[in-house]
Amino acid sequence: MDEPIKVIAQNRRARHEYHILETFEAGLALHGTEVKSLRMGKASLPESYARVENGEVFLLNAHIDEYEQGNRFNHDPTRRRKLLLHRREINRLIGRVEERGLTLVPLRMYFRRGKAKVELALARGKKTHDKREAIARREAEREMAAAMKRQRRTMNAE
Repeated sequence: MDEPIKVIAQNRRARHEYHILETFEAGLALHGTEVKSLRMGKASLPESYARVENGEVFLLNAHIDEYEQGNRFNHDPTRRRKLLLHRREINRLIGRVEERGLTLVPLRMYFRRGKAKVELALARGKKTHDKREAIARREAEREMAAAMKRQRRTMNAE
C-alpha cells in the first residue's frame, strides 16, 4: 500500500521546458525553521535546479520562505541545500550529466512519512519547435474530446 504524500510545491514549467528522461527521489538536508516553513506550504521551485559538486548533489535557487516566528535563527530563503541520495545514484547522475549534457531539475517537493523529499528529474531541454508541437498536440486532443462529446450528445438526443 502506498503511503500518503503531502505535496508542498510543484515545478509545472519543468515538463513544458524539458524532456524528462528519468526521475529520482532525494531527501533534503534542512534547518529547523525550513521544515516548519515547508509544513506551512511556503516553497517555490520554478527557478531551481540541482548540480553535482565534489561527489555530492545540491539543490540551488529553491525558495523556502523564512519562518514567521523564526527570529534570529531563521534561514536564508535561497540557500543551497544538500540532496540525500545513495552513492550509486549519485555516480549514475554524475556520468549522465557530464557525458550527455543533461540537467537536473526538481519536479516537486513533498513530505513522505514525515520526511521532506524532492522528486528530481534527469532532463534534456526542449527546443522551441518541440514546445510548439506539444501545444498543438494538446489543442488537437482537446478539440477531439469536444467533438466526441458533441457526437454523444446528438446520439443521446435522438
